[in-house]
Amino acid sequence: MNRVDGVWAAGRVTLGSLVRTFVPLRNYGAERVPREGGVVLAFNHFSWLDPPVFGALCPRTIYFMAKAEAHAVPVLGQVMRAFGTFAVRRGESDRDAVRMMRQVVRDGHALGLFAEGTRQKRGVPGEVKPGASMVALQEGVPVVPAAIHGSHAWRFGSFAPVSVAWGEPLRFEDLPRNAKGYREASAEIERELHELWRFLVDTHAQGRPRAAVPPA
Repeated sequence: MNRVDGVWAAGRVTLGSLVRTFVPLRNYGAERVPREGGVVLAFNHFSWLDPPVFGALCPRTIYFMAKAEAHAVPVLGQVMRAFGTFAVRRGESDRDAVRMMRQVVRDGHALGLFAEGTRQKRGVPGEVKPGASMVALQEGVPVVPAAIHGSHAWRFGSFAPVSVAWGEPLRFEDLPRNAKGYREASAEIERELHELWRFLVDTHAQGRPRAAVPPA
């Protein structure tokens, strides 16, 4: 177990328990996440609540990428880095972040990316950017899409239910490692994310049955 895994093990007991106490969670399809080897986890993003929820429900340590501004916040930045989160400068080419993303999966870890690049404030998933597909194609690793629903409505005092659905691993060995391949792979990730999110919307409308199975 490396240092980051140790921090995550402690975090699951402390922060994870706190999240589960105040957020009514459901987790669908987490067994689809490969337990070993490099993988890109492509998430949609509505709220500040999303990272701790995905972290609490994922069976693996997640090396998140987050905006550089968050890393500059006192205490929060140190905590994020302890959990293996690394920074990216939004709105510009950040070669160091790209190298770090590729190194994470090359080392056999799970890279967590908010695939739309920023929060979607309307509570509906948006367009998937090419970061996840670029790493997957360049390093030959699968992408597991995972959708979240309900976090946009959660507030202290209201405690709206929040659910996550994990898709099957997507592989793109047949696509070229260039801009065209990145676009095609990103479009497939986007389709899967949106389908998983619609599944969650329907599941919430049905009272969130525990036995529901996300679309493959």
